[in-house]
Amino acid sequence: MKIRQMAFAPAMALALMAGAATAQQRPITLDAKESYRAPAAEMWVFANKADLFADAKIAGIEIVQQETRIATNGDVRLSATPGQWDPLARVVARRVDRKTGVVEVDCEYPDQGFRYTVRTEPAGPAAVRVSVILPAALPAAVAGKAGFTLEFLPSAYWHNGYLADGRPGIFPLHPSPDMERTATRNPASGRSDGPGAEPLPMAEGRSFVLAPSDPAKRVSVRANEGSIALYDGRAQAQNGWFVLRSVLPAGRSGRVLDWTVQMTSVPGWTRAPVIGHSQLGYTAGAAKVATIELDRNDKTAANARLIRIDADGRETVAAQGPAPVWGDYLRYRYRRFDFSKVREPGLYLLEYGKTRTAPFRIADDVFADAWHPSLGVYLPVQMDHMFVNEAYRVWHGDPHRDDARQAPVNHEHIDLYRQGPTTDTKFAPGEHIPGLAIGGWLDAGDFDIRTQTQYAVVRSLVRSWERFGLKRDTTAIDWNTRRVEIHVPDGTPDLLQQIRHGALQLQAQFDAVGHAIHGIVEPEVGQYTHLGDASTKTDGLVFDPDLKPYEVKGNRSGTPDDRWAFTSKASALNYGSAAALAAAARALKGYDDGFAARALATAQKVWADEDGRAPDTFRHGNTTGGPIDAERFGAAVELLKATGDARYARAIEALVPTLGERLAYDLPTALDALPLMPASYRTALEAQARAFATRAAGFAKANPYGVPIGEGGWAGNGGVVGFGLAAYRLHEAFPDIVPARHVYDALDYLHGNHPGSDISFVSGVGTRSKEVAYGSNRADFSYIAGGVVPGALILKPDFPENKEDWPFFWGENEYVVDVGADYIELAAAADALSRKR
Repeated sequence: MKIRQMAFAPAMALALMAGAATAQQRPITLDAKESYRAPAAEMWVFANKADLFADAKIAGIEIVQQETRIATNGDVRLSATPGQWDPLARVVARRVDRKTGVVEVDCEYPDQGFRYTVRTEPAGPAAVRVSVILPAALPAAVAGKAGFTLEFLPSAYWHNGYLADGRPGIFPLHPSPDMERTATRNPASGRSDGPGAEPLPMAEGRSFVLAPSDPAKRVSVRANEGSIALYDGRAQAQNGWFVLRSVLPAGRSGRVLDWTVQMTSVPGWTRAPVIGHSQLGYTAGAAKVATIELDRNDKTAANARLIRIDADGRETVAAQGPAPVWGDYLRYRYRRFDFSKVREPGLYLLEYGKTRTAPFRIADDVFADAWHPSLGVYLPVQMDHMFVNEAYRVWHGDPHRDDARQAPVNHEHIDLYRQGPTTDTKFAPGEHIPGLAIGGWLDAGDFDIRTQTQYAVVRSLVRSWERFGLKRDTTAIDWNTRRVEIHVPDGTPDLLQQIRHGALQLQAQFDAVGHAIHGIVEPEVGQYTHLGDASTKTDGLVFDPDLKPYEVKGNRSGTPDDRWAFTSKASALNYGSAAALAAAARALKGYDDGFAARALATAQKVWADEDGRAPDTFRHGNTTGGPIDAERFGAAVELLKATGDARYARAIEALVPTLGERLAYDLPTALDALPLMPASYRTALEAQARAFATRAAGFAKANPYGVPIGEGGWAGNGGVVGFGLAAYRLHEAFPDIVPARHVYDALDYLHGNHPGSDISFVSGVGTRSKEVAYGSNRADFSYIAGGVVPGALILKPDFPENKEDWPFFWGENEYVVDVGADYIELAAAADALSRKR
């Protein structure tokens, strides 16, 4: 038999080579989704756009090879290494000629009076010609600045090299390019003062070949006229990329840039299967379904196997069989393997073909400790105004002791904050507002206190306390010394202490200015981009304008680094904060009776002040609260639960008809009031339960995971958690209408049963979880245990992405504190359900 195989091998090899050569000769084509596609290589042309910030790295021309997006932002930019605050052109029109394969995109920089067209067209096998066409010569404002750039993901090119006109180079692991001093600082640089600096090119030439030894990453770019420079954008900002750039010539119109971009096509290449499953595991009685994600060109059909791992390392097949085809979703084909009949506790793994998963558990207590890292590590790390220590490690010192200065009027700020035409306080712009340097959580991977987030966290934690009685104590919190010690019990449930910490900040706002404020945020970009220890962002000393910069007298300094408080009145924020304070008052009664009484009194006063008058409707971005009626509804529910006062029940009845579809987005709040409301209220919520069941059935048809998968610029794990929480509360109230399985579907999705990979989106939870995420330690390519990332970002036309080797994709990898709190609630709900069953 070996002899016969050897005899046929040369002929077979020749046949394969001939087939490959034929495939390679075919010109690249536009597919039905308007992408240039060759085997294992594709190019998108302005399929995605950066909605909020220009550094989203999802815009312009993008390249995917072997199912990894390695290049993006192919467009005309006004700096060599553009960052978050550099201008991004606006797309005016996009034209596609599928017959010729030509795509033309008209763009403009309106402030500079600059228009241009990016044109792409087939240029051979796996090659695309990219041109920039000007209707007129460059305006003087952009001459010498405008250049076509294509950015390449650094983590894809580490440990690899390049050729520039044949000259060899190596991509550096850490940036160390030569720098040029400039008259002004780049806003994206992270430098608050001192001179400006820009990186000089690492290499220049007419042609570049990146990663020539690696077919998955190899891309060649040739300038058909002029030259190309290679830059390392990380010298300007840690989230910068490697950039190929050609400056557009001045004084010319027509085709002023002409590149040929050659991707690497590999005929016959197929992506390895991904076995989506819960990295955390399953309870014995739960549905257990693995989702097998396959390349659409993968025609194999293997048996799926569930393998039990015994104490001596032996493996026993616990279940096996064909995995029925579910169908197509996004760019993949899906099969599903149901192993629900296996109930015996133990360690297991899944296998499909040559793909194996990491081990996971089947046990009735899998959810019992799933929330421990979120409450015991993540929330403490996010605590503002506290020194946070974990054994040998200081997460951060006591930050922002100089909070906060009144924001200037008529000012639109970074991160969606804005101050209106008045301060709505007794403080003048720039004046210190005393009393705000207490409590609160750092919002996300950045360091602001966003009030809307604060009250959402408090209310979620109160629900976890009241419904599940989570009395775990592993964190010592002392507000007198402003110190937190992780893994050190102090005799008080951690949940109560976290509730108090958030409520302290909300109460402080009312004490300081008389109403809820939008939040407290860094005064300028240099602080906003800060990474690492939050206590090093400011000097902790109150700014005194009579002192010189860096001059210190007592507890004051002449350095204007204090954060700004944005204070324009917004009734939505008042109601949202009142809801949280009323909820906190219930939880803290018996633990801190004095503060509980103050919090409830504040909540009642806010309701009385707001009730019966025209609301303050100031709105901007996502920092000024939700719809007023929805926020008022939440306040009425929490106050009703806190006081039993019938006036709040009447307000709830009056508000329900006004909420319309909005009620579906806040079902846990609505259900909280159910025991205190008349039968007619239950009838209204039953209708919501039936509508929810219909929507949930639609999710099961829309994707193989049975949950709502968002497709915006921020991935959808928050929506999945919300879906699970609503399902839990509706199942409790209407078990015959809403089944419990939706709760488990949501958690299975978070823990690894999702598109693109099988990684758990909760750091430190599950066998394989997010270990590179967008937290305050993202520059270290690390994680914070218990943080929940946004998840799989669905990029157009059909690509699910969550990078584990590049933390700076905030839309995929940024922890947000309210989702962390909601995860605690959802995991505890699943544990309660499991114990009940």
